[in-house]
Parts: sequence; structure tokens; C-alpha cells
Amino acid sequence: MSEALLSTVAVSGGFNDPVFEAQAVFRALMDAMARPGTVHDLSVSIAPPAPLGQGSGAVALAMCDPDTPVWLGEGADSESVRAWLSFQCGAPVARDAEGSAFAFARGTNMPAMDTFAVGTQEYPDRSTTLVVDVEALEGGARLGLEGPGIDGRRTVGPVGLPEDFVTQRAANRALFPRGVDVVLVAGLRMMALPRSTVVSHVNETEAG
Repeated sequence: MSEALLSTVAVSGGFNDPVFEAQAVFRALMDAMARPGTVHDLSVSIAPPAPLGQGSGAVALAMCDPDTPVWLGEGADSESVRAWLSFQCGAPVARDAEGSAFAFARGTNMPAMDTFAVGTQEYPDRSTTLVVDVEALEGGARLGLEGPGIDGRRTVGPVGLPEDFVTQRAANRALFPRGVDVVLVAGLRMMALPRSTVVSHVNETEAG
């Protein structure tokens, strides 16, 4: 891509109203974290360059800045995406996953959670928030959620997660208060699975 075209891509597709829309995404993300497994609509105007999804782009512009290194996985990375993030929010791209505050990936290509920063016992907040672009937030294999912010048990069915997602989550939950927080996005819809949430498979009997 030519430098002129790359510059054009970088300056377009951001929030129409940066302050208002960033605040709206921030509030939606905080609400999603407080109520794991609930679906939240992101009512923003955004068009990030391919292959970064709209929801991922919205989270990036709301949460990332020059002090927030991001990591881009396969299915979320391109020269255009890097230029767009640099112009829109100034976020530097981390060379490796463990050095990121936010990481963006496709569900089908999601790296293992243990490749990201999990924080320390003294500073558990020094961990990566993993934003995963999936096909849909509903209609997939049923997962049961339990933990803070959930009254009893909540059932969700995101489409497009790795087959070993529940196993990875169990290992991640065992690190609490350390661990990776996960945000699932599909288009402009979002669901959060913070590290405190226990995720398990729902069998046919329970689903029925």
C-alpha cells in the first residue's frame, strides 16, 4: 500500500464524536464486566480498516492510548490497522503478546491465554485484556457462567471460539486474582468474561 493511501486509511473510519462515543463504549464495557455474559450494543459510528472488526475497533479507540501497548493477532493485524490505531489513539503495537495491555484476535485464531500478561499477586491489574472477534454472541455451544455479577448461573452461546476455550478458562481462573480478562465482540455487540467468571460446558440435559 502506498504511503499516501495508508495515510488516507489512517485518518478515516474513527468515531464521529470521539469524546461522546468513547465514553459510551467505556460505560458499556464496564457494565459488561460487572455483569458477565450479558450482551451490550455499541451505538457508535466506526469503520476500522480490515481485518479489524467494528467492535474491536471501538474498544481500541475507547480504551487505548500512547501508554497502552496493543497486540494484534492473526485476523486482526494489517499495515492499515497499525496505521489507523497509531493515528486514532496513538497506541503502540507490542512486539509480543505478553507485553500488551490490550490484545485483539479472531476467535478461530485466538492464541492460548497463557501467552498474555497475567499480572502479579501484588499488581494483578498489570494483565492483558483479550478482545476476541467471534462470529456471533448467540447460537453456539452452550456455556455456563458462574461468579461475581451473576445471580446463580447464566448460560451463553457464542459462536467461533476455540474448542479448548473452556479448558483455557479453567487454567486462567485458577490464577485469580491474576489472569486475563476476555471481551467477546461480534459486529457492534459485546460480552465480557472477566477473570473472576467460572466458565463450564452445559450438557444436553441442562440445556434442555
